[in-house]
Amino acid sequence: MAKEEKYYEQLADANTDRLRVLLKELPGFCMEYFRSLKNDTEPRTRLEYAKDLKTFFTFLHDSGSKEFTDTDIHNYTVEMLGRVTKEDLEEYMEYITKYEYNGKVRKNAERGSGKKRKLAALHGLFGYYFREEKIDRDVSILVTPVSLKKKDNKAIIRLDAAETANFLDEVDSADGLTKRQQAFNNRTRVRDSAICTVFLGTGLRVSELVGLDLTDINFDDGCLMIHRKGGYDSAVYFGEEVEEALTAYLEEREKITPAPGNENALFLSLQRKRISTRAVEKMVSKYAANVTGKHITPHKLRATYGSSLYQATGDIYLVADTLGHTSVETTKTYYAQMPEENRRRTANAVKLRKD
Repeated sequence: MAKEEKYYEQLADANTDRLRVLLKELPGFCMEYFRSLKNDTEPRTRLEYAKDLKTFFTFLHDSGSKEFTDTDIHNYTVEMLGRVTKEDLEEYMEYITKYEYNGKVRKNAERGSGKKRKLAALHGLFGYYFREEKIDRDVSILVTPVSLKKKDNKAIIRLDAAETANFLDEVDSADGLTKRQQAFNNRTRVRDSAICTVFLGTGLRVSELVGLDLTDINFDDGCLMIHRKGGYDSAVYFGEEVEEALTAYLEEREKITPAPGNENALFLSLQRKRISTRAVEKMVSKYAANVTGKHITPHKLRATYGSSLYQATGDIYLVADTLGHTSVETTKTYYAQMPEENRRRTANAVKLRKD
């Protein structure tokens, strides 16, 4: 009997297929670059790079010099890449503020992550061929969008202790929901409570949560086995509240006959299929809307856990490891913000003169 593929393996296969189709729309020389990425990146990452590079080469074809506009994109050569100028890239960064891709209008705010990611794709492409000595210069390093320039750190949005309790109470009671939403809550309350409790009690990413299988729960060791963003597996430990919520949900889960192909999925939709990231995002927002006054997403529940863990332990390296951050600098930026009450304590902590 063939081994059932894990959810992340199914996603990887699907993204690999999509990447192969998209690469046919890029210059032929790009194949070498994407082969160089294979051992260090996941298919989803390479697919996103390919999408961004397609946007760039489409821009060159439609708005670049005559050499680019008169040549089919697939026939662009690496020598042509070497003739791209700093001005071309600056015009491209302006172009992606608002542009059309596959028939849809896309926008990238000046200080958003979109421009940063698209420039990162160019850094990778130009940097690779410069290191391989196939182009004489890497002009991408000369361009810095506003989104990459130094800016003040904004306070991260998260729930405080009272808001966390109110949020979970709302999932259980549905008092603030419409009658239609309450009807859905009657059918999904135990599942929704388990999902929200797992977020707040472990700090999982939404992609990690929806990818959980029944076999990923280890009650003996009190942990979940998850597939991290970086492509590795990790154990994430949980406490009594998470255990209780999962146990209650599993009792409900046993009464459900999953749709074919979803037998091992932990969290199921009302269609008896593996729940989607979009469904989880809408569910979290629905419950948070009436009790927090904040726009709460699964990522902000993750931020709530990260901040609470740091405040409880003071160990930034533990927080980074638990959240699966590859760099502790990411953790410092987003989760190690000192609470206001702690800052107040510093007012008289240092004596300038002896009494």
